[in-house]
Amino acid sequence: MSYTKKILEQTINKNQNEPEFQQALTEILATLQPFVDARPEYEKASILERLVEPERVLIFRVPWVDDSGKIQVNRAYRVQYNSAIGPYKGGMRFHPSVNLSIIKFLGFEQTFKNSLTGQPIGGGKGGADFDPKGKSDSEIMAFCQSLMTELTRHIGRLTDVPAGDIGVGAREIGYMFGQYKRLTNCFEGVFTGKGIIYGGSLARKEATGYGLVYLMDEMLRQHDKSFNDKTVVVSGSGNVAIYATQKAQQLGARVVALSDSNGYIVDADGIDLAAVKEIKEVKRGRISDYKTYRPKSEYVEGKGIWSVKCDVALPCATQNELDENDAKQLVQNGCFAVGEGANMPSTLQAVDVFLHHGVLFAPGKAANAGGVATSALEMSQNAMLLSWTFDEVDKQLKGIMTNIYNGIAAAAKEAGAEDNFVVGANIAGFKKVADAMMQQGAV
Repeated sequence: MSYTKKILEQTINKNQNEPEFQQALTEILATLQPFVDARPEYEKASILERLVEPERVLIFRVPWVDDSGKIQVNRAYRVQYNSAIGPYKGGMRFHPSVNLSIIKFLGFEQTFKNSLTGQPIGGGKGGADFDPKGKSDSEIMAFCQSLMTELTRHIGRLTDVPAGDIGVGAREIGYMFGQYKRLTNCFEGVFTGKGIIYGGSLARKEATGYGLVYLMDEMLRQHDKSFNDKTVVVSGSGNVAIYATQKAQQLGARVVALSDSNGYIVDADGIDLAAVKEIKEVKRGRISDYKTYRPKSEYVEGKGIWSVKCDVALPCATQNELDENDAKQLVQNGCFAVGEGANMPSTLQAVDVFLHHGVLFAPGKAANAGGVATSALEMSQNAMLLSWTFDEVDKQLKGIMTNIYNGIAAAAKEAGAEDNFVVGANIAGFKKVADAMMQQGAV
């Protein structure tokens, strides 16, 4: 049995109740197999054994008092996965679905994603099974402050720098940063995604969505295509989906569908982004409310957004939202490019369908790296006590995403898998981390 297969089998057996983590392991190690097995120095240094095991996993309870005076208890996690190329870096997710398997998969993926950015940041991820929906500001503040009472002792600007994710926006980051500052008596760039007036970076809110479209635009351009006059479907309606829609529209695309966990809307005339922003960013409503702004649009309850005909699909919601049947439907409808704006939104079977049919497919570890890339730029601004303009940050973001595409394309071609950007992203991300680990010895 090959070295890579042996470690994959062993790791899956050790983590049998963690399906999301197993999925990420399988996707990455399977594509890395020819590259790793051809280089015996990796096996000699036990690189894979060390890489699949997080450096540290924190699990702790978070007690907090709700508005009725009752004590509630949630479970929180922080997986500090790999620090070979820099301090741990990755978001905090607040959602009822959060568990150890999901956080480990996200941390594992984050390690490679952060490597692809070219920035000196390692991989980490965290979160809690707390649901901010329906909670008052005071309840959310109580939860965030309680969480930080424990997490503060494990993070720092040169140790671990969290950010936002699903359920964690500027409000939650503000509460967590405020409690960190209160407990440490130290104002430092330990969180990214902060408010602009206290050390945040311009363009951070837009970064993941913009970055996705920048990478896809470069991919399309290199294949004699473009967003101009193309029909695009975007899943989700949070930050990533909203700003991917905005940038795609700026490049001449017609975005016709968005979704949330309840259903999706279709607007054949093109999404009214101002209406979506008011619904989601101001009123914190549901995407079904869109019909009150555009009565001619269609709202469909439940899943099915990938049945909407499009040229380009941008899954920007959550993991495994796009399965094999969805992929077949997209291919049948003429979709020629897919870019993952979320973390692992396509199942392994869906990815196989795309690759088999020659669909240009950009995996999340490359395509949605714009957020963490801009977080690293925020860290740089904090370290220098500077604040760059929106255009300065946006220009650097576009350069980073273009470089990521060129890097994964070159790695894929060198591996004999031209245009297989899954292989290219995994090899390019892995090599930098693995080589750093080898140079640092048995740590």
